[in-house]
Amino acid sequence: MTHREIRARLEGMAEPDFRDFSAALVPGCGEMLGVRLPALRGFAQELVKSNDHPGLPLPPGACFEETMLLGMVIGAAKMPLAERLEAIARFVPLINNWSVCDSFCAGIKTAKKEQAAFFQFLAPYLESGKCYEVRFGLVMLLDWFVNEAYIDRTLERLAAFRHPDYYAQMAAAWAISIAYIKFPQKTLPLLMQNSLDDFTHNKAIQKIRESRRVSETDKRALLALKRKKALP
Repeated sequence: MTHREIRARLEGMAEPDFRDFSAALVPGCGEMLGVRLPALRGFAQELVKSNDHPGLPLPPGACFEETMLLGMVIGAAKMPLAERLEAIARFVPLINNWSVCDSFCAGIKTAKKEQAAFFQFLAPYLESGKCYEVRFGLVMLLDWFVNEAYIDRTLERLAAFRHPDYYAQMAAAWAISIAYIKFPQKTLPLLMQNSLDDFTHNKAIQKIRESRRVSETDKRALLALKRKKALP
């Protein structure tokens, strides 16, 4: 299936009302057609099963759904590890919004089986100065590396987080909250003493306190760790 045929298929699935609603939630996404995620996932599975997808590069001016669809295909298609990592590396620079980033990360299920290779692969993204490269690395950590084998190394990466962009900071806070919910005793020292920016630190605590999996006693203790804004 050519890029032109894929675009026509996506346009046929588009819902203008859904587009208007969704576009407001995803700043910086460029053109959006308004195709719902379940429909995109179904289309991606169809392309993977038929092995009938053009892959990279995307055509100039590709819309949000075309980019999202390609990310889903990269995550789902059968390919050797080296080939998949290469495809991921070529795709990451196309990420320009949180929605494509987070859906793409969630679809890379082979990271669960190839932990060592993927953890090493993420290092340059976590250290990048580019917002969505950093967010990609952080969301991959929270999706696939908050586990017994990697929690200590994941917390080290999170403690080293430095980036001024809102979407990177939100991803770091989200990752820290997931780490606390799953490994509270290991994550608490990070919350008690760190060099994170105030926004990320406080947002992580807020997200932890919003979880139903955290006790009210722990929530009260965490509230005391929030930083107060400095007076002018």
